[in-house]
Amino acid sequence: MVSEAESMARESVIVVIDGKRSKGMVEPLDWALKHVVRRKNTVIVVAILGDMGKKNATQCFPLNMRFDFSGILEKLEFSISSGHAEVKPRDLGEEIERKREQFQAILQPFSKQCKRNEVKLEVKLAAGICPEEITLKEAENANTRWIVLDSHLKKYKMCIYWNVECNVAVMKGKDVATLMPSRAPKPDCSPVSSEQADAETWPDDPSLNDQETGNQNVIEEEESSIQPAPRGPSWCPLQFRPGFPREFLSSEIEEITNGFSDIVCQEENLKVYEGVLQNTPVIVKSIQDDEQFWSMLTILSRVRHRNIMNIIGYCCTATNRLLISDYPCLYSFAMKLQCDVSAINLSWRARWYTATEIGGSLRYLHEECPDGPIVHQSVCSSSIVYSHGCSPMLSNFMTAKWYKGDVPFNGNSTGKCPNLEEDKQLYVDIHDYGLFLVELISGKVAGCFPHENEGQSLIDWALPLLESSSVTQLMDPRLADKEDDLKVVHCMARAALLCLKNDSGRSISISEVLAVVRGDQHAVLQL
Repeated sequence: MVSEAESMARESVIVVIDGKRSKGMVEPLDWALKHVVRRKNTVIVVAILGDMGKKNATQCFPLNMRFDFSGILEKLEFSISSGHAEVKPRDLGEEIERKREQFQAILQPFSKQCKRNEVKLEVKLAAGICPEEITLKEAENANTRWIVLDSHLKKYKMCIYWNVECNVAVMKGKDVATLMPSRAPKPDCSPVSSEQADAETWPDDPSLNDQETGNQNVIEEEESSIQPAPRGPSWCPLQFRPGFPREFLSSEIEEITNGFSDIVCQEENLKVYEGVLQNTPVIVKSIQDDEQFWSMLTILSRVRHRNIMNIIGYCCTATNRLLISDYPCLYSFAMKLQCDVSAINLSWRARWYTATEIGGSLRYLHEECPDGPIVHQSVCSSSIVYSHGCSPMLSNFMTAKWYKGDVPFNGNSTGKCPNLEEDKQLYVDIHDYGLFLVELISGKVAGCFPHENEGQSLIDWALPLLESSSVTQLMDPRLADKEDDLKVVHCMARAALLCLKNDSGRSISISEVLAVVRGDQHAVLQL
């Protein structure tokens, strides 16, 4: 029987750092050792190195190597991504040696500190692999209590948080971290509570106790500012709760975003910030293009569907054009397909269900909107997102247009579509939906298809296989092909071919395509 002490010894803390930078690289490790690591824990440092000079990487596989760092590191693991069938350590030559020497120097003091307190230190270098994917894999393989993320990797925090049951800390600066408490049922004692402060420190090193005491208020303050989203059978996104959508004041947006301090991404005409509203994660989009803002607001203020990511509000001032929506906590379908861990969890039935739900949202836009058809124009796996506890939702209405109807929101913009034939406009979405079906079946993301630079698109690769009914060659090899599952895959494949190559000589509606996805035999015979 395993003793309690032995069980605790197997607990681990995963520290994910940006290994490409030198300044501040070890701040997450330093913070973890001060605040959350216990005696006899295992600390797994995962250093994200990028592609290490490799271009057009398409596959990821581990290369395990042991180095003698005078006993400093027990194991150094490289996950190298390459389009070739095999990569040998010697092929990386000088780059591996440079990283070896760098980490030997940087981690020397931490190694001694860990040894004094019977903490096992492992270091794994990851190149050409998604930080989210390797973090989730490590969390699966270890009895993980905490994951500590480098501030440079904070964009992955929500996806990691909603896929693990341990605590997550995200660095905000030296000795300051935002805490995201575990979603799993907690024991009476919390490792960051004041009662447990003594249990969490290492008595053998008094200086560590002093440092932790000095930063304890910082930890508690950060923890109190972040609460997990409400959960339970009655939980739903803010967009479906009473009182939304509504207009927000600038002061409210300032409070929600903590003074616009956390920016998620920035493009030419768009900035995206994260924030918290009613203890629920939200994103705030700052849209620079005035016409685009009013077009999106006009559309999203009128559509309501369970599979459409809508707004929860807006703010319009002389200097700001802001749209607020729920945070897609489980991220986009494209990100899920690119991460092996989450892709394997997307069974064939789950993918088929996603196809029917997104098809239903397009049918609503094309055929059921009271003010006339809406063309999305950006249907793809990157535009399909998940919020915790929700169905897949169509998002990214940056390019959406009304086909007909004059429905002004503020008198400055009608949101009206260009003068194009309706069938041609709607077919844009139907064609894109067919490509999305190919993404679902193959597990490949259109924008990241490995042969794109060689002139072969995902459609170029998939269409011959669809036409020859070679569906098994198209299927995602990461999933098992059970006989029952093959039926839904073939339904999606027939629908994809119908969308991408229409030989009937007439316009195909999304309703007809959706009937094929669902396996309606009458629809298949008719088409």
